[in-house]
Amino acid sequence: MKLDFENKYKNIYFVGIGGVSMSGLAEILVQKGLKVSGTDIKESASTKKLENLGIKINYGHAYENITPDIDLVVYTAAVKEDNPELVSARDKGIDCVERAVLLGSIMDDYARSIAVAGTHGKTTTTSMISEILLAADADPTITIGGTLSTIHGNIKVGNSEYFVAEACEYHDSFLKFDPFVAVILNVEAEHLDYFKDIDHIRKSFKGFAENTPESGYVVINSADPGMEYITKDLKSSVVTFGRSKEKSMWYAENVIHNPNGTNTFDVYFEGRFMGHVTLNVPGEHNILNALAACAASTAVGIKMSSIVKGLENYTGVNRRFQYKGTFNGAKIIDDYAHHPTEVKATLAAAKLVEHNTLWCVFQPHTYTRAKLLLEDFGKAFEDADRIVLADIYAAREKDTGLIHSRDVAEKIKSNGKNAQYIGDLNLIVEYLKNELKPGDLLITMGAGDVYSVGEALVNM
Repeated sequence: MKLDFENKYKNIYFVGIGGVSMSGLAEILVQKGLKVSGTDIKESASTKKLENLGIKINYGHAYENITPDIDLVVYTAAVKEDNPELVSARDKGIDCVERAVLLGSIMDDYARSIAVAGTHGKTTTTSMISEILLAADADPTITIGGTLSTIHGNIKVGNSEYFVAEACEYHDSFLKFDPFVAVILNVEAEHLDYFKDIDHIRKSFKGFAENTPESGYVVINSADPGMEYITKDLKSSVVTFGRSKEKSMWYAENVIHNPNGTNTFDVYFEGRFMGHVTLNVPGEHNILNALAACAASTAVGIKMSSIVKGLENYTGVNRRFQYKGTFNGAKIIDDYAHHPTEVKATLAAAKLVEHNTLWCVFQPHTYTRAKLLLEDFGKAFEDADRIVLADIYAAREKDTGLIHSRDVAEKIKSNGKNAQYIGDLNLIVEYLKNELKPGDLLITMGAGDVYSVGEALVNM
């Protein structure tokens, strides 16, 4: 669906304008010369930035916020149908579109667009590709689900044919995109409050791949169990990446694990040496993310010299293995991991960093995820020495009473690990004050507000 900003939609209103993706899209439209306004629950650094760009923001959702001069209302999948502003817009006959429709429409304006999808690694890989395009002086437009220090935020508006964005599968949002390059990092059971099962998820990713034009590319992890199903009968070219050179077009060899957890390795494409890569972010999973970035960047015409430079320039985004500081000689890291696979990968990366005791404070994210993936969570913490469980972060959900963070702690303990439930974040801070020793490594982990534990310790 192509939105007509030239003639029809000149005054756009965002419901939930302060969100990471929504704020970025609002900024892009302002740069295009359109009138933008919106609403959010409370003031934040993001809303302040938008207000400095001249965007009027209402704090608190209200029926009267939607005025007749508004041409288009944009909302996210998290906004409920009874939201007073959505109700108001529809009462007034104003067109309403979900955020993904707007992003897909914007993406259509760029000949060399890259959309990065997958259950894990979207923000990191999108950021890696962004660094590569910046290193190549390609002047891309970028929208990321996190803060990248190089662009001082999550958005950059460029003046070229290059566009890179995250593509989220939740509520089939990414089916609104028709990218020139579709990247699929991995496909696992996630967002089970929407998807029925893994087959439903794979069908959705297949639809995403099928949206890529015949002249375009689908970049996909060769180790993903659903790869053959997803790529069958695609009209576009398929490019694979992975650790197996027998199964992958892009792969890594001569991997060296450094004492700080980072890696250096040689990149190969179909048996041909392409370049030597140094990553400044830790973890085996980031080798795969870097290979995906190599494949996607090459597909849009970027030279390997710029790819190597861009990957070395990438030092991470906020809440992705982010160094926060120290407390009592213990190093404190924060990470967004909230799915068992992400937890396992992050702790595996942490294990390679020199330390005495590896602590993990984990805050489960949503009751649905905690309940449906309980067995997997129980096995995900094998690389941690001490695990502390915070209360479940509800996010968009209500407590059903069917799952508790204590259950997660018990499941981890049943797998032979030292896990305990404390619950309240302030109580966790008090506990760690007396337990952390010099040389320890603490990771606060989860998609909620668990990062505040590390920040409280660092600021003591």
